[in-house]
Amino acid sequence: MKLNTLEQLYISELRDLYSAENQLLKALPKMARGASSPELKDAFEKHLEQTKGHVARLEELFEQLDESPKGKTCQAMKGLIEEGAEILKEDGEDSVLDAGMIVAAQKVEHYEIAGYGSVRTFANLLGKDEEAKLLQSTLDEESETNEILNGLAESIVNPEAVSETELAQASSNR
Repeated sequence: MKLNTLEQLYISELRDLYSAENQLLKALPKMARGASSPELKDAFEKHLEQTKGHVARLEELFEQLDESPKGKTCQAMKGLIEEGAEILKEDGEDSVLDAGMIVAAQKVEHYEIAGYGSVRTFANLLGKDEEAKLLQSTLDEESETNEILNGLAESIVNPEAVSETELAQASSNR
């Protein structure tokens, strides 16, 4: 696809997000299964449901544009998911691994926030107000998920990881 117009870039970036969201549909159940914190498991499961809605919104946008959503693989998401999968393969303290999964998940959210913010801006510039509203809804949900992950990290997972690390150090010093 040539990128000679903002409209072409807009469609290309929407395809990238469509690929990213579909990759997440496969990764989030694995993250939920790998989480030891019930709250983190719940957050991954809720985001899986939101992600299904994100895919449906993108499909609706592509239908309005009379374009196919297929044809692009989001390499960035592929890499971010591979990083998250590495955490799932590690052996270690449950809460420390949960903290690592939160880091991986927040990298994904930040990527999505950047992507959705950009395409929403493109939609506004192109006079596609209804599309911009749909994209803003997804952007809001991605930001909300990021805040939930922040809250879990700060209130539950990271403090537990610190405690487990201190216990491990204390027992190794004996």
